[in-house]
Amino acid sequence: MNIAPTDVLDHLWQSTAFAGVAGLLTLALRTNRARVRQWLWFAASVKFLVPLFVLIALGSRIDWKTAPVRSNVPVAVDQIVHPFSVSVDSLPPMAATPPQKSAMPEVLFALWAVGVVGITFAWWVRWRRIRNAVCSGSRVETDLPLRVVCSPAQLEPGVFGVLRPVLLLPEGIFDRLTPAQLKSILAHELCHVRHRDNLLAAIQMFVETVFWFHPLVWWIGKRMGEERERACDEEVLRTLGEPQAYAEGILNVCRLYVESPLRCVAGVTGADLKQRMEAIMKNQVTFPLNFGRKVLLGAMGAAALLLPLFAGFVYGPALRAQIPATRPVFTVASVKFHVAPAGGGIDGLGPWPRRSGDRILWHNVPLRLVALYAYRIPAFRLSGNLLQTFDETYDIDAVAEGTPPEDQLRLMFRSLLEDRFGVKVHWETKELQVYRLLVAKDGSKLRRAEEDSKVVVDGRTLSPGHASVISVTAAEQHLAGSRATMEQLVDALSIALRQPVVDQTGLTGTFDFDVKFQREGDMENMSGNPFIRTAIQETFGLRVEAGKAPVEVLVIDHLGKLSEN
Repeated sequence: MNIAPTDVLDHLWQSTAFAGVAGLLTLALRTNRARVRQWLWFAASVKFLVPLFVLIALGSRIDWKTAPVRSNVPVAVDQIVHPFSVSVDSLPPMAATPPQKSAMPEVLFALWAVGVVGITFAWWVRWRRIRNAVCSGSRVETDLPLRVVCSPAQLEPGVFGVLRPVLLLPEGIFDRLTPAQLKSILAHELCHVRHRDNLLAAIQMFVETVFWFHPLVWWIGKRMGEERERACDEEVLRTLGEPQAYAEGILNVCRLYVESPLRCVAGVTGADLKQRMEAIMKNQVTFPLNFGRKVLLGAMGAAALLLPLFAGFVYGPALRAQIPATRPVFTVASVKFHVAPAGGGIDGLGPWPRRSGDRILWHNVPLRLVALYAYRIPAFRLSGNLLQTFDETYDIDAVAEGTPPEDQLRLMFRSLLEDRFGVKVHWETKELQVYRLLVAKDGSKLRRAEEDSKVVVDGRTLSPGHASVISVTAAEQHLAGSRATMEQLVDALSIALRQPVVDQTGLTGTFDFDVKFQREGDMENMSGNPFIRTAIQETFGLRVEAGKAPVEVLVIDHLGKLSEN
């Protein structure tokens, strides 16, 4: 599954909203037991590890055989839960040229990785400190249902470990606390063991490590810790009923020992000490959840998990069915292997598809040429181990609704390659031999385009915002453009020079031009025109230098067999 940056932003927004709902529920349940609020905060933390789009994708894999659902609900829901993702319907037509790669995602990933490594190292250092304290201690035989170790380290009593918890006590604690105080402290630690608080805290630490950049996960961790200690306080008071001895025991531990440096080592001195002392001494009664609140929380938890699955289950097929409609496609398309005519004659190999009304005809065309046309790139920007299979020729007879412009027609051929041949591609940057386009010593001679200017080549008026290489005859070539940008000019030059051209002129705006030239490498000058490099220097005031540079190329990843018409 490919994860885009917008997916990450959507996930962070969804998890933040989920935490907001959990926070409101904790306020509504403030008179209930703290253990309930602890689990609510834990659910908000775990949500950061469970992206909604994963659940929706799982639900969409369930086969749905009934008629497609037609509803605006999926669109409305999608706009709410994916505010950073652009709807497919609102996307502009795909660019004919490859997108410019930004280094920002790599920079952000590197910063994130540095943060993860740094926080992991900090946790590890603290864990080693506790581990050394446990290893240096001596075992104490007690009637408690877990291993007890006394350590010379002056750390507060705490439970260390998740799978095999160990109660770590500082040496001398039996002499420094009264029996009633020690009993209440031990009851507090056993409460942590029964409720697997170390496991919950370890999961929270993992969330904080992965999402270290999000302040909310640290705030949730603090709320979890506070509710965890309050929950144990409430249980100790319900069991022993000695608030004064319990409060004095906690205060003595705080005075004599150092708090545990790890959240997943459940101690006794966490949370706001003043508030805890006030709550312990008041010993106010907290209420368990009544039946109605249990049903409400259960329903909300089930909804949070099942609704994304249900959305993918119900609307997934419908949404998938909408995807082809958002791409420009032919109404009907017939693609067949080309069969040479009897007698071995040549029957219409052409560089471009021909139009006849709403029909698009392209006979005896290599698949390679279809790809070059569809992605609007020269041959040197096509790469991959499957290129040799692109030389097979086909006859294409398609029908397009209306009269689509050329850019739309290219996208239709792109869809044809994907749907009928299973073509899969990706853009990749490679170091290639290039030509650098620079301003010559005497300055640029390019003609700035006027608002109503026109360029006519061989009786044909070029459409504005266009530049291309036109073969008037085998010997006469034109590099022409009408209100063309420098980007369009260098694309056309790349075709003429049969090698990538990198613009280093610094020129902006639009230009009109028409220069006749002879292709580089032609042995005879049948037209009397200069070579292309000479022509652009004399006519445009620009010069071309050879060199190397990173170039975006289209890599063919997969090519399947032709599917049936």
